[in-house]
Formats: sequence, structure tokens, C-alpha cells
Amino acid sequence: MGQRKAPKDGDRKVGRRALLIGGTAAAAGTALLARDELARLWWRTPGVEKPRKEGEVDFAGARWVAASDANWRRADRPDDFGIDMVIVHVTQGSFDSAVKAFQDPGHRAATHYIVRQDGHVTQMIRELDVAYHAGNRDYNERSVGIEHEGFVDRPQDLTDEMYEASARLTARICARYDIPVDREHIIGHVEVPGTDHTDPGPHWDWDTYMRLVRRARTSPA
Repeated sequence: MGQRKAPKDGDRKVGRRALLIGGTAAAAGTALLARDELARLWWRTPGVEKPRKEGEVDFAGARWVAASDANWRRADRPDDFGIDMVIVHVTQGSFDSAVKAFQDPGHRAATHYIVRQDGHVTQMIRELDVAYHAGNRDYNERSVGIEHEGFVDRPQDLTDEMYEASARLTARICARYDIPVDREHIIGHVEVPGTDHTDPGPHWDWDTYMRLVRRARTSPA
């Protein structure tokens, strides 16, 4: 590529005052970056934990019920792992049985949220933490998992209230992490590489669900 001529101001001498100001600004910027980095990393020191508020939820209106800490991993997402995906599950059981399983340390799996058939949303793991839900470590680290009460072979379990509540939840997650609202970023458990699960199953209405998510995404929070 040919060289471009410098603009007329390109040869202007930089005064000592400008150098001092520029140097001070650069030093201040570096100090701010260093302070922010320390603020993010201090809690990773052995024996130090990032502050958490007990019972805090990420989705307004959700009820907090804690999963066993054997079923998730403490993290600081999206700072340490970027979140770019929502994974849809179906419980293959009742809401109560799913909660009980996620509170069982021997279950070794849980999602961030469960949506009941009546549209009630329960959060069991904070979004900043990694839930063991996808059966794939990479997908666990980069996703938020949402269970839906019901069975994959019972289309009547997939209620309008459930679709609408879940769509609002997914829309807020997408807004929070700037996730595109499309089928590449909102997927079913069955689509995770290496999984042997089939949920959300053949009766999950993706067209309706995605339409509801897009509508909720463009509506006021």
C-alpha cells in the first residue's frame, strides 16, 4: 500500500504542557484499568470468595430456591466465560421432582431456571455461575439453562403460560448479554454436541417460542 501524506497538523510540535497532560491522562487511565482488574480478580485469591447476596435473583419475579452446590460451579460470568446461548430443557417429570433433583448433591446436574406449567419461574443457580445442565463443558460455560415442567411426549404439558413466561425470561437473558434472538443461540438440549438427551422434544413449538421471545425482546422491560 502506498504511503499517505500526513495531515497539515501532523508536523505540529507538541508542547511540554500537552505532553504532561497526555502523560497524566494515560497514567490515570492505566490506574483505572489496574483498579478495575484488581476489583475483578481479588476474590480469586485462595480462601476469598466473591460477595453474594443470599436469595438474590437475576430475573425479576423469579423465586429463589438454591440448588445443591455440587450441581454447579462458582464463576464470574460473563467476565471469565462469555454467555452467548440459552439452552431449552424439559424436566421429564413434575416441577417438584425437578427441584428435588437439583437439590440432591448426587444428581450432579441442574439448570439455572425452572419454568412451571402455570408460568411461575424459579431460579436455582445464579447466571454468573456455571450450571451442569448441557452435558458438555464448553456449552455449560457459555449458556444459561432453562427447564420446563413436563414430559417430551405430552404436548398438553407445554402450556401457553409456560411459553410466555419462558419467552420473557429468555428475552431478558438475551438483552443482558447481547445474545442474538435466533436458533443458533437459543437451542434445545438435544442440539448440544455429545448429548444423549432428546428434550425439549418433537412437540416443542419453536416457531411460537421464537416469535414470543422476539416480541418480548422488543417490549419495555
